[in-house]
Amino acid sequence: MPYFVYKITSGSAGGIKDLELIDSFDEFKPAKKFAREQRTVVGQDSRTAIKMIFAKDELEAEQRLREPRHAPILREWEK
Repeated sequence: MPYFVYKITSGSAGGIKDLELIDSFDEFKPAKKFAREQRTVVGQDSRTAIKMIFAKDELEAEQRLREPRHAPILREWEK
């Protein structure tokens, strides 16, 4: 399964507005290095993020990136 690197631009409401596939890799290390390089190019733009995801194909990668992630439940002793 390949590693996909995406450029994600969020909308004004905080939802994902646009997913742009930048590149895909068969190995982890080159994908990680490329993602880090792209993050420095993008800089501190608050609406743009670079993410790497491991998936069997491009469709699964985009579905997983669009899934809402819920905040973890904090236990009383973790507060």
